[in-house]
Amino acid sequence: MKQLIDWFGTIDPVWGALLATTFTWLVTAAGAAVVFLFKDLSRRWLDGMLGFTGGVMIAASYWSLLAPSIEMSARMGMIEWLPPAVGFAAGALFLFVLDKYVPHLHINFDPGASEGPKTEWRSTTLLILAITLHNIPEGLAVGVLFGGVAAGIPEATIAGAVTLAIGIGLQNFPEGIAVSMPLRRLGVSRRRSFFYGQLSAIVEPVAGVIGALAVLWMQPILPYALAFAAGAMIYVVIEEVVPETQQDKHTDIATLGFIGGFIVMMVLDVALG
Repeated sequence: MKQLIDWFGTIDPVWGALLATTFTWLVTAAGAAVVFLFKDLSRRWLDGMLGFTGGVMIAASYWSLLAPSIEMSARMGMIEWLPPAVGFAAGALFLFVLDKYVPHLHINFDPGASEGPKTEWRSTTLLILAITLHNIPEGLAVGVLFGGVAAGIPEATIAGAVTLAIGIGLQNFPEGIAVSMPLRRLGVSRRRSFFYGQLSAIVEPVAGVIGALAVLWMQPILPYALAFAAGAMIYVVIEEVVPETQQDKHTDIATLGFIGGFIVMMVLDVALG
């Protein structure tokens, strides 16, 4: 692990953001590839993995994003609670607006429960759009940390950025399964289910590079940018991930998965970040 962090320290941080978010995309693809091995996956496993995803995102939102945002605000002479609060609210509002104006369908929901504007798009398209929205803040979170490294901001470290990318990658594996398997159940072929499953995370490298460049160009926005990514991720967990795990009888499994994901990300961040 130390060798990996040291290697990232030798390359341009914007390239680092691209490589790290490409890794998270590829882990999603690996999860989506499970559709080639199994015809179906029980709801028990799916709910547990979605819970794990939520736990990782909540832990990452605090240890990797909000805590550094608060520390940076104080060091920069700002009101230490103001940038985190403003950024967090803006991130949540950003996802709220996307949620209202982009048609999508959450995992485990009936096709008639699609959200956003009414459309004639197929359930498969709406499902892919839902996960794509989910992945935007994850890419941004990794990107803004790498951008902070490039800007020379002490609270942003290569170790922290790499650790966050690993955590996001861990929760992207079950996320890839959570897209490809429901598509398969809807009658989509294995090949197309895999393709759409990995495609849902293609936005992460794009968002990662945008986040890194934005911080490089406007260094004072970093405390806001970190909190923005945290707000967007928390919104996704509460509005999408948690409800998706409560649609069946396996709520206890989902809760245990959530606790496990939180612990894993907390340990990674505290031990390595």
